[in-house]
Amino acid sequence: MYYFLNSNFEHLAEREWLVTNGLGGYAGSTLAGANSRRYHGLLVAARNPPTDRQVLVSKVEETLFTDQATTDLSSNQYVDVVHPQGWRYLVSFERLPLPRWIYQVGGYTIAKTVFMVQTANTTVVAYQNMSHQAVTLRLNPLLVHRDYHSLFHRSDYFNYYLERQEGLLKLYAHFGADPLYIAFSAGVFIESRTWYNRFSYREEQQRGLDYLEDAYSVGFVEVRMEPGDECFLTFSTDERFRASSPDTLRASEMKRIQTLRCTQSDQFLQDLVVSANQFIVQRKVTAGTPTTGAPAAQSETIIAGYHWFTDWGRDTMIALRGLCISLGQQQTAQRILSTFFLYLDDGMLPNRFPDNNQDPVEYNTVDATLWLFVALYEYYLRFDDLSFIEQHFDHLLTILDAHRAGTRYGIHVTDEGLLFGGKGNAQLTWMDARVGDFVVTPRHGCPVEINALWYNALQITIFFAKQLRKKPDFYVLLLRRFEENFSAYFWNDRGYLNDVVRPGSAPDASIRPNQIYALSLPFPLLNPSEQQQVMATVEQHLYTPLGLRTLSPQDPAFVAMYGGDPWLRDTAYHQGTVWPFLLGEYWQAYLRMHGQSEAAKSRMYAELATLKQHFYENDCLFGISEIFDGLHPKRGRGTVHQAWSVGAMIKLLSDYPLR
Repeated sequence: MYYFLNSNFEHLAEREWLVTNGLGGYAGSTLAGANSRRYHGLLVAARNPPTDRQVLVSKVEETLFTDQATTDLSSNQYVDVVHPQGWRYLVSFERLPLPRWIYQVGGYTIAKTVFMVQTANTTVVAYQNMSHQAVTLRLNPLLVHRDYHSLFHRSDYFNYYLERQEGLLKLYAHFGADPLYIAFSAGVFIESRTWYNRFSYREEQQRGLDYLEDAYSVGFVEVRMEPGDECFLTFSTDERFRASSPDTLRASEMKRIQTLRCTQSDQFLQDLVVSANQFIVQRKVTAGTPTTGAPAAQSETIIAGYHWFTDWGRDTMIALRGLCISLGQQQTAQRILSTFFLYLDDGMLPNRFPDNNQDPVEYNTVDATLWLFVALYEYYLRFDDLSFIEQHFDHLLTILDAHRAGTRYGIHVTDEGLLFGGKGNAQLTWMDARVGDFVVTPRHGCPVEINALWYNALQITIFFAKQLRKKPDFYVLLLRRFEENFSAYFWNDRGYLNDVVRPGSAPDASIRPNQIYALSLPFPLLNPSEQQQVMATVEQHLYTPLGLRTLSPQDPAFVAMYGGDPWLRDTAYHQGTVWPFLLGEYWQAYLRMHGQSEAAKSRMYAELATLKQHFYENDCLFGISEIFDGLHPKRGRGTVHQAWSVGAMIKLLSDYPLR
């Protein structure tokens, strides 16, 4: 529970809430009630899960009428003013089990609760009169109709044709649009059409983007509420939502949340599990013909981050380890892995699925496919499920053979046994920022983490072959050739690993966190002395309690802060910016080097307290941000809720509990 006795608008506007529906849709805004992003909305529907996301309901303007006064409970940010200022009456906020605001005006108390219905593009808002006297509420939904990356502006094209039934509005934003349903459980609807103009979205302005939006109102619901009374507003793209009462839907969602929490005994892990579940979503068929068989009409995947990411191969394979495998969710892990196996093509998993379902799947990644091996290995260790491994073992051989012989984007094994990737302007590693034709972090060649992953892919395949009583001789030869050359090319005499090497050329000796994977992955590459030196370098140059820096502050290319317009943000993205998900690899390496001792785990838990505080108190409450500033990390940047950030924290706490 969060209490606000002497708060201010800035404090409330910097903190966000988010609920999701298991389809890629969501509802979210600030605690103040004023939207600060184009991605905020009360109903952001995933028309083709988990993509084709559309903002349909921006918010609800709420006005309280009592015998003494008329008071606005909502808040909006305009260019020069915040109006109205309902945030002044907010006394508390509760995030779990459902987001719940308490407003007090004089002797009157109003509670508001928001939740989404799982596997439906439906948001329910509940209002309760907790006062000792009757009140009247006026509830005015503000509507938009747009892709979630864009903004909505006043236009006669949007006429919002209205069909009315008892307690139900059926609205068409324009001719040919799919309907939006608005149901109200009590009160009367009064049609009163008007535009609300020039809402100002501060986060968009700070990102150097267009930041003004209009919204439309067809009218309002006015309801008289006796003490203890509740009323519900329900927004949906599917009229079948009326089959269940809002109260029943709320009870079902609360039970679902409680069931998730009951899987853990530690409160922090309980809350992390609820947050983790927000990333697990359904995926419908995507354009293109998978080579491994016809896809099922419905499968599961992982949203990389809210609000603007869809599902990415790399992010899914990394996050899956914490979000599903460490939590013992075997069936969910199977379904997600199976989804990506369906799209295996030319020995590669997709980099990402496009927002537009008709666009082709993108394969511009060298590491997503290699992370698949790590995810499968950890899956096997957790569940001892050799049959699932056997089912897909030939796929693993196909992947290795394609990489050895050569596949997309110049990916191939060199004469030295190293894995090389890169062609043109395509950025294939996780450090993939590019502005037009300008490549911010050029890493064509043999990146260190890609080769650590390649080594692990070979080791894991050999391990599985032995479990399945198959002969891995050819892959053993590949492994030996790699081992003979890795240190000669990657070891830097200053006590760390080069970031990228190109046989026959000078290496990129930048001090970056990618070298940590040579220590953290299931099959480490270095001897104990080398591991100590690498860890010391990472601690000295890159470690912060909120994540690892992507570049040493001593490097001339280091960028201290992340922010500003797209150029400034993209050129800072991997040039010092702190990434929390890398803490998962850092601490796994640290614990391995210290024998997973209780003292080592105690140090890890103490250091993770900073990220725990961020989870509960800052930015998106009950979420972990994508990134932080490089020099003095404090406020979250990028997406407010990132899958692999949450997955890394879960993996550490679940796999390495304190006794």
